[in-house]
Amino acid sequence: MVSLQELQESAHVVSIPLRTRFRGVDHREAMILRGPSGDAEFAPFLEYDAAESARWLAAAIEASWGSWPAPVRDSIPVNATVPAVSAAEVAGVLARYDGCTTAKVKVAERGQALEDDVARVAEVRSILGPSGRIRVDANGGWSLDDAVWALTALSGFELEYAEQPCATIDELASLRIALVNNGVDLRVAADESIRKATDPLLVARRHAADVAVVKVAPLGGVQAALDIAVEAALPTVVSSALDTSIGIAAGVALAAALPSLEFACGLGTVELLSTDVTSEPLVPRAGAIDVRRPLADRFSFVPASPERESWWRERLAAAYAEL
Repeated sequence: MVSLQELQESAHVVSIPLRTRFRGVDHREAMILRGPSGDAEFAPFLEYDAAESARWLAAAIEASWGSWPAPVRDSIPVNATVPAVSAAEVAGVLARYDGCTTAKVKVAERGQALEDDVARVAEVRSILGPSGRIRVDANGGWSLDDAVWALTALSGFELEYAEQPCATIDELASLRIALVNNGVDLRVAADESIRKATDPLLVARRHAADVAVVKVAPLGGVQAALDIAVEAALPTVVSSALDTSIGIAAGVALAAALPSLEFACGLGTVELLSTDVTSEPLVPRAGAIDVRRPLADRFSFVPASPERESWWRERLAAAYAEL
């Protein structure tokens, strides 16, 4: 395996302002690693401990010192991502996603009410029109009862699916039954219940979701995520974790290797960043992203402070010790 010294010598730490505050932050920090196979991203969210971060490091090592599965397609349809903005801001957000006819809308934001979610989703539906596809993402923010109430209210907008409406697998399984009993025809998707689980296949065995949302870095790499997606045998959506284009490339590689791809993928999130680490970013064109691997050639535009550089290098060492 590659040594810690090699990783440290290859590393560049960046800090990129976000266009809109997302997941409680207004800057995205990441460490870019450069190995013989290409550039890779190590960017677990700041609150993750060393053990959880180690999976992200395994994915980065695979990307820069290993190989990815062969692609079976050369273009990936992607969705727009609408943060928990006001309805008046929705049009500006969607305008950044060239040709995207699917939108994922953040709901259940702390400090907001269901009325805010309804207004935001209504505006997205108005802009996309009746043929557009809308999915909502609660990031596990609702209780079971609140999820039933909220999704019943939002179901009139003909949602494609609801992503991680509740936090636990038990709640997701119960929610699927409750929605049917309420006459709500709506798929339930699992994200955190897969990527943060000790057993990422449990959600499928428990019949707690209709759709699997899979992210490369939290699952330890493209091959590991592909194996999980295939074994889960659920329709799969590949999503990002607020990545730079270097991280997005790994998600694109996974989406390109899946045996089938029924839904648009959540890989257009570079548009949430104010800039990128590459001069050839992976952003949607006509609603899709080409399968390619960009080079990180803009480190000097987004350097992290010396203090944050040191923090990330210590974090890299702690994660490496867990491998």
